[in-house]
Amino acid sequence: MSSTVNLLVTTSPFLKDRANTAWIMWQVTLSLVPVALLAAWYFGLGVLLIIAVTIAGAALPEWLQARMQAKPPVVSPLRDGSAVLTGLLLALTLPPGIPLWMAFLGGLVAVLIGKTVFGGIGANAFNPALVGRAFLQAAFPATLTTWRPAGGLSDLTTIPATLFSVPFLRSGVDGVTAATPLSQMKFGGELPEWIDLAKGAVPGSTGETGAILILLCGLYLVTRGILKWRIPVAIICTVWLAGTGLHALDPSYADGWFHLSAGGLMLGAWYMATDPVTSPMTQAGCWVFGVLIGLLVVVIRVFGGLPEGVMYAILFLNACTPLINRVTQPRTFGTRFKPGFTR
Repeated sequence: MSSTVNLLVTTSPFLKDRANTAWIMWQVTLSLVPVALLAAWYFGLGVLLIIAVTIAGAALPEWLQARMQAKPPVVSPLRDGSAVLTGLLLALTLPPGIPLWMAFLGGLVAVLIGKTVFGGIGANAFNPALVGRAFLQAAFPATLTTWRPAGGLSDLTTIPATLFSVPFLRSGVDGVTAATPLSQMKFGGELPEWIDLAKGAVPGSTGETGAILILLCGLYLVTRGILKWRIPVAIICTVWLAGTGLHALDPSYADGWFHLSAGGLMLGAWYMATDPVTSPMTQAGCWVFGVLIGLLVVVIRVFGGLPEGVMYAILFLNACTPLINRVTQPRTFGTRFKPGFTR
Protein backbone atom coordinates (compact mmCIF):
# COMPACT_ATOMS: atom_id res chain seq x y z
CA MET A 1 0.00 0.00 0.00
CA SER A 2 1.39 3.38 -0.95
CA SER A 3 0.55 6.68 0.66
CA THR A 4 0.75 10.13 -0.86
CA VAL A 5 2.66 12.74 1.12
CA ASN A 6 1.88 16.34 0.27
CA LEU A 7 4.80 18.71 0.72
CA LEU A 8 3.62 22.19 1.66
CA VAL A 9 6.09 24.87 0.57
CA THR A 10 5.59 28.40 1.89
CA THR A 11 7.66 31.52 2.26
CA SER A 12 8.84 33.16 5.44
CA PRO A 13 7.94 34.40 7.97
CA PHE A 14 6.59 31.15 9.33
CA LEU A 15 5.72 32.56 12.75
CA LYS A 16 3.33 35.48 12.70
CA ASP A 17 1.65 37.66 15.27
CA ARG A 18 -0.67 40.65 15.23
CA ALA A 19 2.11 43.20 15.79
CA ASN A 20 1.87 44.80 12.36
CA THR A 21 2.37 48.49 11.66
CA ALA A 22 -1.27 49.47 12.20
CA TRP A 23 -1.51 47.58 15.51
CA ILE A 24 1.66 49.23 16.83
CA MET A 25 0.58 52.73 15.75
CA TRP A 26 -2.81 52.46 17.39
CA GLN A 27 -1.35 50.97 20.57
CA VAL A 28 1.01 53.95 20.90
CA THR A 29 -1.85 56.34 20.16
CA LEU A 30 -4.02 54.64 22.78
CA SER A 31 -1.27 54.97 25.39
CA LEU A 32 -1.16 58.75 24.79
CA VAL A 33 -4.88 59.26 25.48
CA PRO A 34 -4.36 59.72 29.27
CA VAL A 35 -1.63 62.30 28.56
CA ALA A 36 -3.95 64.22 26.24
CA LEU A 37 -6.79 64.13 28.78
CA LEU A 38 -4.52 65.40 31.56
CA ALA A 39 -3.39 68.22 29.27
CA ALA A 40 -7.04 69.13 28.66
CA TRP A 41 -7.61 69.13 32.43
CA TYR A 42 -4.82 71.63 33.05
CA PHE A 43 -5.15 73.83 29.96
CA GLY A 44 -8.80 73.46 28.96
CA LEU A 45 -10.70 71.80 26.15
CA GLY A 46 -8.84 73.92 23.61
CA VAL A 47 -6.12 71.27 23.79
CA LEU A 48 -8.49 68.79 22.16
CA LEU A 49 -9.07 71.28 19.33
CA ILE A 50 -5.32 71.58 18.80
CA ILE A 51 -5.00 67.77 18.69
CA ALA A 52 -7.86 67.48 16.17
CA VAL A 53 -6.36 70.17 13.92
CA THR A 54 -2.82 68.74 13.93
CA ILE A 55 -4.19 65.28 13.13
CA ALA A 56 -6.21 66.79 10.26
CA GLY A 57 -3.09 68.55 8.96
CA ALA A 58 -1.07 65.33 9.12
CA ALA A 59 -3.83 63.22 7.55
CA LEU A 60 -4.53 65.51 4.59
CA PRO A 61 -1.32 64.82 2.59
CA GLU A 62 -1.60 61.10 3.36
CA TRP A 63 -5.16 61.06 1.99
CA LEU A 64 -4.23 63.06 -1.10
CA GLN A 65 -1.26 60.81 -1.85
CA ALA A 66 -3.42 57.70 -1.58
CA ARG A 67 -6.01 59.21 -3.93
CA MET A 68 -3.40 60.14 -6.54
CA GLN A 69 -1.78 56.69 -6.66
CA ALA A 70 -2.69 54.57 -9.66
CA LYS A 71 -2.83 51.45 -7.48
CA PRO A 72 -4.45 51.95 -4.06
CA PRO A 73 -2.27 50.87 -1.11
CA VAL A 74 -3.05 47.60 0.64
CA VAL A 75 -3.63 49.45 3.91
CA SER A 76 -4.89 53.02 3.82
CA PRO A 77 -2.42 55.53 5.33
CA LEU A 78 -5.28 56.85 7.42
CA ARG A 79 -6.25 53.43 8.74
CA ASP A 80 -2.70 52.39 9.67
CA GLY A 81 -2.64 55.13 12.33
CA SER A 82 0.65 56.76 11.35
CA ALA A 83 -0.89 60.13 10.47
CA VAL A 84 -2.99 60.15 13.64
CA LEU A 85 0.02 59.36 15.80
CA THR A 86 2.16 62.01 14.10
CA GLY A 87 -0.52 64.67 14.59
CA LEU A 88 -1.08 63.69 18.22
CA LEU A 89 2.63 63.75 19.08
CA LEU A 90 3.03 67.12 17.37
CA ALA A 91 0.10 68.56 19.33
CA LEU A 92 1.66 67.44 22.60
CA THR A 93 4.80 69.46 21.80
CA LEU A 94 2.90 72.71 21.15
CA PRO A 95 1.84 75.52 23.52
CA PRO A 96 -1.81 75.27 24.61
CA GLY A 97 -2.57 78.72 23.18
CA ILE A 98 -1.15 78.27 19.67
CA PRO A 99 -3.46 79.44 16.83
CA LEU A 100 -5.21 76.55 15.15
CA TRP A 101 -3.98 77.51 11.70
CA MET A 102 -0.38 77.20 12.90
CA ALA A 103 -1.13 73.79 14.38
CA PHE A 104 -2.66 72.69 11.07
CA LEU A 105 0.36 73.99 9.16
CA GLY A 106 2.67 72.11 11.51
CA GLY A 107 0.79 68.87 10.80
CA LEU A 108 1.15 69.41 7.06
CA VAL A 109 4.89 70.06 7.30
CA ALA A 110 5.40 67.10 9.65
CA VAL A 111 4.12 64.65 7.03
CA LEU A 112 5.16 66.42 3.82
CA ILE A 113 8.71 67.36 4.86
CA GLY A 114 9.24 64.83 7.62
CA LYS A 115 7.99 61.74 5.84
CA THR A 116 6.66 62.06 2.28
CA VAL A 117 9.81 63.56 0.72
CA PHE A 118 11.83 60.63 2.10
CA GLY A 119 9.55 58.05 0.52
CA GLY A 120 6.73 57.63 3.00
CA ILE A 121 6.29 55.55 6.11
CA GLY A 122 9.38 53.59 7.10
CA ALA A 123 11.76 55.68 4.99
CA ASN A 124 11.96 58.95 6.95
CA ALA A 125 15.29 59.98 8.43
CA PHE A 126 13.89 62.25 11.15
CA ASN A 127 10.98 62.00 13.55
CA PRO A 128 8.10 63.60 11.59
CA ALA A 129 6.41 65.19 14.60
CA LEU A 130 9.65 66.88 15.65
CA VAL A 131 10.20 68.08 12.09
CA GLY A 132 6.84 69.84 12.28
CA ARG A 133 7.70 71.25 15.69
CA ALA A 134 11.10 72.48 14.47
CA PHE A 135 9.46 74.21 11.50
CA LEU A 136 6.99 76.03 13.73
CA GLN A 137 9.77 76.95 16.16
CA ALA A 138 11.78 78.54 13.33
CA ALA A 139 8.83 80.21 11.59
CA PHE A 140 6.91 81.48 14.63
CA PRO A 141 9.37 81.68 17.55
CA ALA A 142 7.33 84.16 19.60
CA THR A 143 4.19 82.03 19.52
CA LEU A 144 6.10 78.82 20.21
CA THR A 145 7.62 80.35 23.36
CA THR A 146 4.41 81.84 24.79
CA TRP A 147 2.94 79.68 27.55
CA ARG A 148 -0.28 79.66 29.52
CA PRO A 149 -0.35 78.90 33.25
CA ALA A 150 -1.82 75.54 34.16
CA GLY A 151 -5.29 75.73 35.62
CA GLY A 152 -7.68 73.00 36.67
CA LEU A 153 -11.40 72.30 36.89
CA SER A 154 -12.28 76.00 36.82
CA ASP A 155 -10.46 76.43 33.48
CA LEU A 156 -11.63 73.16 31.92
CA THR A 157 -14.17 74.76 29.59
CA THR A 158 -11.98 77.79 28.84
CA ILE A 159 -10.87 78.03 25.21
CA PRO A 160 -8.20 80.70 24.56
CA ALA A 161 -9.18 83.31 22.00
CA THR A 162 -5.66 83.05 20.54
CA LEU A 163 -6.63 79.69 19.02
CA PHE A 164 -8.83 81.50 16.51
CA SER A 165 -6.33 84.17 15.44
CA VAL A 166 -6.42 85.17 11.77
CA PRO A 167 -3.59 83.57 9.75
CA PHE A 168 -0.47 85.69 9.18
CA LEU A 169 -1.94 88.71 10.97
CA ARG A 170 -0.95 90.08 14.34
CA SER A 171 -3.43 88.98 16.95
CA GLY A 172 -5.15 91.69 18.95
CA VAL A 173 -6.06 89.25 21.70
CA ASP A 174 -4.13 89.48 24.95
CA GLY A 175 -3.68 86.49 27.22
CA VAL A 176 -2.16 85.54 30.53
CA THR A 177 1.33 84.07 30.04
CA ALA A 178 3.82 82.41 32.34
CA ALA A 179 7.37 81.12 32.23
CA THR A 180 8.10 77.41 32.04
CA PRO A 181 10.06 75.76 34.88
CA LEU A 182 13.10 75.45 32.60
CA SER A 183 12.96 79.18 31.79
CA GLN A 184 12.55 80.05 35.46
CA MET A 185 15.58 77.97 36.35
CA LYS A 186 17.80 79.11 33.48
CA PHE A 187 17.05 82.83 33.53
CA GLY A 188 15.80 83.39 37.06
CA GLY A 189 17.40 80.70 39.19
CA GLU A 190 14.00 79.66 40.56
CA LEU A 191 12.88 76.08 41.08
CA PRO A 192 9.20 75.11 41.30
CA GLU A 193 7.97 72.42 43.65
CA TRP A 194 8.90 68.93 42.47
CA ILE A 195 5.39 67.63 43.07
CA ASP A 196 3.98 70.24 40.67
CA LEU A 197 6.48 69.14 38.04
CA ALA A 198 5.59 65.49 38.54
CA LYS A 199 1.86 66.17 38.31
CA GLY A 200 2.24 68.55 35.37
CA ALA A 201 0.66 71.58 37.05
CA VAL A 202 3.16 73.95 35.45
CA PRO A 203 3.24 76.13 32.32
CA GLY A 204 4.62 74.48 29.21
CA SER A 205 3.68 72.44 26.18
CA THR A 206 0.58 70.31 26.36
CA GLY A 207 2.74 67.17 26.57
CA GLU A 208 4.75 68.39 29.54
CA THR A 209 1.82 67.55 31.81
CA GLY A 210 2.80 64.85 34.23
CA ALA A 211 6.19 63.16 34.03
CA ILE A 212 4.90 60.30 36.19
CA LEU A 213 1.89 59.70 33.94
CA ILE A 214 4.06 59.67 30.79
CA LEU A 215 6.44 57.25 32.52
CA LEU A 216 3.55 54.88 33.29
CA CYS A 217 2.26 55.11 29.72
CA GLY A 218 5.75 54.33 28.42
CA LEU A 219 6.01 51.32 30.71
CA TYR A 220 2.72 50.07 29.30
CA LEU A 221 4.30 50.06 25.83
CA VAL A 222 7.30 48.18 27.21
CA THR A 223 5.03 45.44 28.57
CA ARG A 224 3.45 45.17 25.13
CA GLY A 225 6.88 44.79 23.53
CA ILE A 226 6.35 47.84 21.32
CA LEU A 227 9.22 50.21 22.05
CA LYS A 228 12.97 49.83 22.53
CA TRP A 229 13.27 50.18 26.30
CA ARG A 230 17.06 50.64 26.20
CA ILE A 231 16.72 54.10 24.64
CA PRO A 232 14.52 55.75 27.30
CA VAL A 233 16.44 54.01 30.09
CA ALA A 234 19.74 55.33 28.69
CA ILE A 235 18.32 58.85 28.29
CA ILE A 236 16.81 58.98 31.78
CA CYS A 237 19.89 57.56 33.52
CA THR A 238 22.26 59.85 31.60
CA VAL A 239 20.21 63.00 32.28
CA TRP A 240 19.91 62.14 35.97
CA LEU A 241 23.61 61.37 36.36
CA ALA A 242 24.73 64.47 34.43
CA GLY A 243 22.29 66.74 36.26
CA THR A 244 23.21 65.31 39.66
CA GLY A 245 26.92 65.61 38.92
CA LEU A 246 26.65 69.26 37.83
CA HIS A 247 24.54 70.07 40.86
CA ALA A 248 27.17 68.49 43.13
CA LEU A 249 29.86 70.65 41.53
CA ASP A 250 27.77 73.83 41.61
CA PRO A 251 24.48 73.95 43.58
CA SER A 252 23.22 76.75 41.35
CA TYR A 253 22.62 74.14 38.65
CA ALA A 254 19.39 72.15 38.82
CA ASP A 255 19.67 68.58 40.07
CA GLY A 256 18.93 65.44 38.13
CA TRP A 257 15.36 65.05 39.38
CA PHE A 258 14.47 68.51 38.07
CA HIS A 259 15.84 67.70 34.61
CA LEU A 260 13.83 64.47 34.51
CA SER A 261 10.50 66.02 35.48
CA ALA A 262 10.79 69.39 33.69
CA GLY A 263 10.16 70.10 30.03
CA GLY A 264 9.49 67.48 27.40
CA LEU A 265 12.14 64.99 28.46
CA MET A 266 9.79 62.15 29.38
CA LEU A 267 7.68 62.58 26.25
CA GLY A 268 10.80 62.74 24.10
CA ALA A 269 12.48 59.78 25.78
CA TRP A 270 9.53 57.40 25.63
CA TYR A 271 7.72 58.46 22.45
CA MET A 272 10.03 60.49 20.18
CA ALA A 273 13.47 58.92 20.55
CA THR A 274 12.06 55.38 20.34
CA ASP A 275 10.68 55.85 16.83
CA PRO A 276 11.64 52.49 15.23
CA VAL A 277 12.48 54.11 11.89
CA THR A 278 14.77 56.89 13.11
CA SER A 279 16.51 55.07 15.98
CA PRO A 280 19.31 52.46 15.85
CA MET A 281 18.50 48.81 15.17
CA THR A 282 21.25 47.25 17.28
CA GLN A 283 21.08 46.89 21.06
CA ALA A 284 24.45 48.54 21.55
CA GLY A 285 23.38 51.30 19.20
CA CYS A 286 20.28 51.97 21.31
CA TRP A 287 22.46 52.50 24.40
CA VAL A 288 24.82 54.84 22.51
CA PHE A 289 21.88 56.69 20.98
CA GLY A 290 20.19 57.23 24.36
CA VAL A 291 23.34 58.28 26.19
CA LEU A 292 24.24 60.86 23.54
CA ILE A 293 20.72 62.30 23.57
CA GLY A 294 20.80 62.60 27.35
CA LEU A 295 24.17 64.33 27.35
CA LEU A 296 23.14 66.75 24.61
CA VAL A 297 19.91 67.62 26.43
CA VAL A 298 21.79 68.57 29.59
CA VAL A 299 24.46 70.50 27.68
CA ILE A 300 21.83 72.58 25.85
CA ARG A 301 19.78 73.18 28.97
CA VAL A 302 22.69 74.17 31.17
CA PHE A 303 25.22 75.79 28.83
CA GLY A 304 23.21 76.65 25.71
CA GLY A 305 21.14 79.71 24.94
CA LEU A 306 17.85 77.81 25.01
CA PRO A 307 16.08 76.50 28.11
CA GLU A 308 15.05 73.25 26.39
CA GLY A 309 17.03 70.91 24.16
CA VAL A 310 15.09 67.65 23.82
CA MET A 311 13.86 68.35 20.27
CA TYR A 312 17.27 69.36 18.95
CA ALA A 313 19.03 66.47 20.67
CA ILE A 314 16.72 63.86 19.16
CA LEU A 315 16.82 65.36 15.66
CA PHE A 316 20.62 65.57 15.75
CA LEU A 317 20.94 61.94 16.82
CA ASN A 318 18.39 60.92 14.18
CA ALA A 319 20.93 62.18 11.64
CA CYS A 320 23.62 60.08 13.34
CA THR A 321 21.56 56.87 13.40
CA PRO A 322 23.03 55.35 10.19
CA LEU A 323 26.56 55.87 11.54
CA ILE A 324 25.61 54.41 14.93
CA ASN A 325 24.11 51.36 13.21
CA ARG A 326 27.28 50.88 11.20
CA VAL A 327 29.66 51.22 14.14
CA THR A 328 27.64 48.97 16.48
CA GLN A 329 26.82 46.28 13.92
CA PRO A 330 27.45 42.93 15.64
CA ARG A 331 30.11 40.63 14.22
CA THR A 332 28.85 38.04 11.77
CA PHE A 333 28.98 34.57 13.32
CA GLY A 334 32.09 32.69 12.27
CA THR A 335 34.08 35.74 11.18
CA ARG A 336 36.85 37.71 12.81
CA PHE A 337 36.52 41.26 14.03
CA LYS A 338 38.19 43.83 11.79
CA PRO A 339 38.95 47.28 13.20
CA GLY A 340 37.05 50.11 11.60
CA PHE A 341 33.45 50.64 10.65
CA THR A 342 33.08 47.31 8.84
CA ARG A 343 32.49 44.24 10.93
